[in-house]
Amino acid sequence: MAGRLDGKIAVVTAAGQGIGRAIAEAFVKEGAAVHASDLDRSKLDGLKASDLASLDVMSTEAVDDYAARTGEIDILVNVAGFVHHGTVLDASDADMDLAWDLNVKSMHRTIRAFLPGMIARAQAHGGSGSIVNLASVASSLKAAPNRYVYGATKAAVIGLTKAVALDFVSKGIRANAICPGTVQSPSWEDRVAELGAGMEGGAEAAKAQFVARQPMGRIGTPGEIAALAVYLGSDESGFSTGQALAIDGGWSL
Repeated sequence: MAGRLDGKIAVVTAAGQGIGRAIAEAFVKEGAAVHASDLDRSKLDGLKASDLASLDVMSTEAVDDYAARTGEIDILVNVAGFVHHGTVLDASDADMDLAWDLNVKSMHRTIRAFLPGMIARAQAHGGSGSIVNLASVASSLKAAPNRYVYGATKAAVIGLTKAVALDFVSKGIRANAICPGTVQSPSWEDRVAELGAGMEGGAEAAKAQFVARQPMGRIGTPGEIAALAVYLGSDESGFSTGQALAIDGGWSL
């Protein structure tokens, strides 16, 4: 079924590759006018969106300017993020500051910048606005080995999402968090290569380690995450807000 997002205007960050790219493509396919951004503008090449832009989500000024140029929207999808590897003993203050800025404050910036226009559009058209934040199963839902900084920041994303959902539910705004397990992506492949470099069997052994923790016996695909994002952005999910939805092949069971 196509056309589930007809008439919707959406913003997707980190849309150049992986989950962000899959979400932007799925939104376009479902009829949304998509404003796709990435820090590296060249990664957006070939994406048939309404607007392609370079955006540094760690810059308040850049995000505010981008929101002013884009105008009122219906759907905001926050994908930008970074995976830090290690325990608390491996995490410097700089590591925590970087991850907090990119994984959490970036969403704070985009939500604060786009929310007034989302409220105005929802109330003017009798509809609803949808904020979709990419969190992770490695968060307040479940601990994962060597994901101290990452898990802490993604737990914060879930808390942020619930706070926005509660504060603006009466204004026609919904906010939900997608919490993926292990998903095929360029960043995941980089982590596999890094892990494999220090173990017997190399990258293939590292990949097998990731797969082994998934009860389904495989990792997820960006398209599967994008399908959930389409649902959350559409009116089909109009009674859902403040939720942290795990999509992890049973990892969190």
